[in-house]
Amino acid sequence: MTQNRKEVIDRFTGNLANYILHSILERAVEKSHREFLPGYQRALKNSMNVATAYRNKIHPLDAPLPEKDASYIKTKIIQKVRNELNLRISKGYGGIDLSLIEPSVENVLKELKIAV
Repeated sequence: MTQNRKEVIDRFTGNLANYILHSILERAVEKSHREFLPGYQRALKNSMNVATAYRNKIHPLDAPLPEKDASYIKTKIIQKVRNELNLRISKGYGGIDLSLIEPSVENVLKELKIAV
């Protein structure tokens, strides 16, 4: 584990939040705005790659994170994604489903072996 665990966890949550944000935005894109899809897909791939690298630095992959860390990570990701989506909605983005946030977070955390 690196010396600055909190910083690594914060960077991890930021990248996962970005991944989830863009996956929700990708679903919300209407047919008339398909030109945004390649950008969203690049952001998805890049964010997941970086988040996976940080996950490897936080804790061994073969063991789930401690419950305290897992719940902190889940809470921070949900908060970041909800805030950013609300900001996008206030800017006029349409078709964004806020109910997708929590299931998306849970799926990604399970995929990265973070018990919640």
